[in-house]
Amino acid sequence: MAEKEKILVVDDEPSIRKYLQTLLEVDGFEVATVASGRDALARIGDGERPSFVILDVLMPEMDGLDTLRQLMKIDRTLNVIMLSCSNEVTNVVEAIRLGALDYLTKPFEKPELDAAILKCRQKKELRSENQALREYCEALTEDLSFLAASPQMLKIRQQILQIAPVDVPVFISGESGVGKEVVSRMIHLRSLRRQQPFVKVNCAALPGELLESELFGYEQGAFTGAIRSKPGKFELANKGTIFLDEIAEMSTHLQAKLLHVLQDGQFSRLGGRAVVNVDVRVLAATNMEVKEAMRSGRFREDLYYRLNVLSIHIPPLRERTAEIPLLFKHFLVKYSEKYQKTAPEPSKHLLEAALRYQWPGNLRELENFVKRYVILEDDEGSFRELLEMTGQQQRTAPREDAPPPKEQGLKALVRGLKDEAEMEAIADALEKTNWCRKDAAKMLGISYKALLYKMRAFNLDSGRGARSAAAKAAAAATKETAAREAAAKQASAKQAEEMHDPAAPVIRGS
Repeated sequence: MAEKEKILVVDDEPSIRKYLQTLLEVDGFEVATVASGRDALARIGDGERPSFVILDVLMPEMDGLDTLRQLMKIDRTLNVIMLSCSNEVTNVVEAIRLGALDYLTKPFEKPELDAAILKCRQKKELRSENQALREYCEALTEDLSFLAASPQMLKIRQQILQIAPVDVPVFISGESGVGKEVVSRMIHLRSLRRQQPFVKVNCAALPGELLESELFGYEQGAFTGAIRSKPGKFELANKGTIFLDEIAEMSTHLQAKLLHVLQDGQFSRLGGRAVVNVDVRVLAATNMEVKEAMRSGRFREDLYYRLNVLSIHIPPLRERTAEIPLLFKHFLVKYSEKYQKTAPEPSKHLLEAALRYQWPGNLRELENFVKRYVILEDDEGSFRELLEMTGQQQRTAPREDAPPPKEQGLKALVRGLKDEAEMEAIADALEKTNWCRKDAAKMLGISYKALLYKMRAFNLDSGRGARSAAAKAAAAATKETAAREAAAKQASAKQAEEMHDPAAPVIRGS
């Protein structure tokens, strides 16, 4: 069932409202009426977007021109037809200047109203085409952010060119910030739907109940606060493309409803019975490990295989560092123009630091870093920031060759003493055999390979010369100490002997 076009009639005269409602409903429109400009502003301000607004000029409190002025502040794309008992040129000119698409004088005939609606349709289509063309040109310029220098990204660019014209779902995976939305926009812009809407929905940003109404819309009275009907994102994306970001965060109940939309192209609004038919291409993305989510029951397998007709995996920035200088330059130009700054070209040592850093936030983190660089215009400060972040990564990231953390308590103490004693025994054996490893292994009663392993573990081989010198110095020091101790003992014994000898002369004071 095709969705009816909606018209909002704003007129203080009940007879005019009733006449227009009857006339337009016969032609298949869905008509709502209000008696004042303030009521019209309330409806539009709450998010209602009719296809056309028929607005009377002469109304109490707030006249039609003031109402039109306020409506255009809310939404410049509203299609407004003005009604008036007078065709004063000044009113007509002012209404057109404010944004009205046509102007009818009461009383009017139905063909005049039909012609005005047709004119509005044509202007609406022209405006939509211009907007789509503008967005297309802007997006083509924005595509410069998809700078491909690495083999992985060059391959993805080629995949996009092959995938885009084929009207099937695409599943995009990769870490947060790698550019999944950029890829989805490129697919849309190179598809046959490029002149139709591109609608993005972040499935992780809303809880399940709100996400359902956001995706599929709701009818008046569907829940507390639903004072009027509202179309969902799928309806807004009809004939175009919808991008479901972080789809793995969607509840299983919503996943089942989405599966039905993908299979049949139809659904019902929240609280509604009428079936809404849509023709939408679905692009889905996630930074989650989907197969693990399927094993744990958080993501439906049937939905995954329905979405995963074609797939693209975007590698993290740390795996394609060749693009870092290009992206740095792109963001530098972009934000220098945006903030009207003349940021200097980054120094060589700053770019080298950027290449060393791992960028866990990927393109989003790099973009924010360049923003700060442009705003602060501080090359040396940015360099120190990168050095600090790189140092933090090195301190926190586990190294494959790093020894396991030391154990605490008595067990660790015993192990440490054992290792120390083992190292001393091996070192002594090597010293005694003049560092002949085979003889040292025999002396210790272990295999030659075991000895080599122990030597590497204790770093004995590299310290051979130093250890030999230290051993000789220690031996010399020991001999010297022993000699001094022997001499001291001999002197003490002689003194004691003299004190106890009765033949020894006695020396008296004078």
